Amino acid sequence: MLDGLLVLLLFQLLGELLVHYTGLPLPGPVAGMILLLCALLFRQAWLERVAPAAEMLLRHLTLLFFPVAVGVVMQWPRYAEHGLALAAAVVGGTLIALPLVALLMQKLVGRTQR
Repeated sequence: MLDGLLVLLLFQLLGELLVHYTGLPLPGPVAGMILLLCALLFRQAWLERVAPAAEMLLRHLTLLFFPVAVGVVMQWPRYAEHGLALAAAVVGGTLIALPLVALLMQKLVGRTQR
């Protein structure tokens, strides 16, 4: 499992370096996840290395939300000032994302059943 965590951290580092040196308008971890996806598509052997670490991280995902919650509490006056815009963004983003994800899932499930 330790080697899987190291692979995940390596791809996060690669994503950070890619964004830093190319100036891509993406967060480094997102670029790293895209690189990891490409690596997993071409080398299935890496999946066995990464899967246990990914499962462990997913099992304890709620712990990763504590720093975000603390940040929201600490910056509450700033968020309260723009509360209506934030609420509109969350609701609007959810209303846009849910149908798009549902359509994507229908496409992917339909592709695997063929």
